[in-house]
Amino acid sequence: MAPSLDFSNWWPKDARKGTPVVVKMENPNYSVVEIDGPDAAFRPVEKSRGKNAKQVTWVLLLKAHRAVGCLAWIASLFWALLGTIKKRLIFRQDVAMASEKLGKGKLLFTVIKAFLVTSLTILAFEVVAYLKGWHYFRNPSLHIPRSTDIQGLLHLVYVTWLSVRADYIAPPIQALSKFCVALFLIQSVDRMILSLGCFWIKYKKIKPRIEGDPFKSDDVEGSAYEYPMVLVQIPMCNEREVYEQSVSAVCQLDWPKDRLLVQVLDDSDDESIQYLIKAEVAKWNQKGVNIIYRHRLVRTGYKAGNLKSAMSCEYVQAYEFVAIFDADFQPNPDFLKQTVPHFKVNTNKPESFFGLSSHLLSAYNAFTLYISLVLQDNPDLGLVQARWTFVNKDENLLTRLQNINLCFHFEVEQQVNGVFLNFFGFNGTAGVWRIKALEESGGWLERTTVEDMDIAVRAHLNGWKFIFLNDVKVLCEVPESYEAYRKQQHRWHSGPMHLFRLCLPAIITSKIAIWKKANLILLFFLLRKLILPFYSFTLFCIILPLTMFVPEAELPVWVICYVPVFMSFLNILPSPKSFPFIVPYLLFENTMSVTKFNAMVSGLFQLGSSYEWVVTKKAGRSSESDLLASAERESKIMNQLQIQRGASESELAELNRLKEQKETTPVPVKRVNKIYRKELTLAFLLLTASVRSLLSAQGVHFYFLLFQGLTFLLVGLDLIGEQMS
Repeated sequence: MAPSLDFSNWWPKDARKGTPVVVKMENPNYSVVEIDGPDAAFRPVEKSRGKNAKQVTWVLLLKAHRAVGCLAWIASLFWALLGTIKKRLIFRQDVAMASEKLGKGKLLFTVIKAFLVTSLTILAFEVVAYLKGWHYFRNPSLHIPRSTDIQGLLHLVYVTWLSVRADYIAPPIQALSKFCVALFLIQSVDRMILSLGCFWIKYKKIKPRIEGDPFKSDDVEGSAYEYPMVLVQIPMCNEREVYEQSVSAVCQLDWPKDRLLVQVLDDSDDESIQYLIKAEVAKWNQKGVNIIYRHRLVRTGYKAGNLKSAMSCEYVQAYEFVAIFDADFQPNPDFLKQTVPHFKVNTNKPESFFGLSSHLLSAYNAFTLYISLVLQDNPDLGLVQARWTFVNKDENLLTRLQNINLCFHFEVEQQVNGVFLNFFGFNGTAGVWRIKALEESGGWLERTTVEDMDIAVRAHLNGWKFIFLNDVKVLCEVPESYEAYRKQQHRWHSGPMHLFRLCLPAIITSKIAIWKKANLILLFFLLRKLILPFYSFTLFCIILPLTMFVPEAELPVWVICYVPVFMSFLNILPSPKSFPFIVPYLLFENTMSVTKFNAMVSGLFQLGSSYEWVVTKKAGRSSESDLLASAERESKIMNQLQIQRGASESELAELNRLKEQKETTPVPVKRVNKIYRKELTLAFLLLTASVRSLLSAQGVHFYFLLFQGLTFLLVGLDLIGEQMS
């Protein structure tokens, strides 16, 4: 026990030295402090002492000023929202109604309108009943008065509604809500398992690794290097904003020029854009890059048709691998050296893994080593996929929320499936394929709008394995406007359901293991592509507001609050800087469930828009560091290749003409905001339900419905993609 060092016991406490001093001030605003002895001045003074009325007044004024400022900010926010509603809904200034061609959007809009009208009618009855004191909905047992207690015709109608609600409306809503809650819990468990798998990968540091230099040859005394032939394809269509930076980044890849060919696959129907891309290709061709320009006259099959046409060229047979980049992707110069070596087989692999594990390692460490060896040295490797990173993730609230989703997709879903299953959906870009794997799997098919997922599923059925490299990142963009993001999400959710219908017979009859078939059907397609948008839209956008008018089927608080917040927390873990946006993320995901549900139904039943491809609009942004690095690399190449190749006068004249065409900037088009009717109707439905929740004093339900309704309102007015200050 530590000794006591209290030296105050060395002298008597009652001994007083010195003369007591009393200090009195003439100004009455100051307090009087009596110092009783020399040690009294150093004793702690109570917090309540030493504060006079003037100090308390200033503290109260400061707190009141902060409160008024907060209220003023909230008032200004709502005033701006009301002004936007007045401008865009009433006067229709610079707005246009969104097209309802996406699926059978008109049918879904009609159903939502019917729910809104019904809710408003029921709310009117409830308000009248509340004012007259008929508070039957507050009684959990729902005591319905007898016929002798009827107080009039309106009371009779209300009592009849209570009976019909309890006997006929509540049971089916309860059954549907229980079904959706069960799906919600199953999907939550799947997310938790994926998150645990990601934690395990981080803890054990499991990732594909390259040992030594795989391109070094043993011939000629080990002085030669063997680089495989690599084909790089850049499919694009009317990509005026981003074509230059993507072509520039690809042409600066660090790979032997005689072992690399770049194909610019231009499907643009605008001749001015074609001239610009031709000029860019000619510029890099003059610098010694092996690059060619291809343009199809018959643009069928969208991106799949473009890639299929390019792979049909005879010279492609000389190449072993093909790397694909969309028009807004900017790979680093060492991209190929970080991805292609994973296809090489390591001849120094242990002869007997299980013999090694039985003598030197435990079963636990043996499993970890086995995973790493399979990842590094798999002769059946068909695809190496890199991760995306976004140059405009902080542009506005919409881009921040997209960054959360995509970080979870790459960090958790793709990485876990790549490590433990050797299978995941190809992202369509920033990946390297073995051309043999593409050919044996049937090549690019034009039957869906998700040709990347289509080829990945068929390659998996043919026994090919995939690797995901979380450390290799390729810069790209996310949509900055809600219109572009909505169209992109429609294609991403309608295509998989269309593909599921086409691939289901092939999956069932394939020769892969049963657990792989179950993973493809139950997890990859049904749970993550069909069930997720279904329960999200049905549970939070339809059932929840209806239960406010049918309290017998009320959802518990943990369904609408605790579990969604916890799952949102898991989704944000891969992007920890986005934690302040956890509540907007949760509300926005529920809002996007309308588009995803509509797209899922469209693809599942092959409706009109299930085979509709809309090119995602880009802004052509680049980070400052990338621009400086690109300028430095380009200056080096210019110095090295200035006199390497010459050009005739006709070629120079053609380049000058194309350059003049490039410098002609188009007139900027004023942005027109869209009005999304389904989102606005759902906003009014949720706000109506929030008013009804006030009558029954349901605090959590009220706040959730209120903020969810305001989120739908912001999205419906096309405010979610506005610039952040």
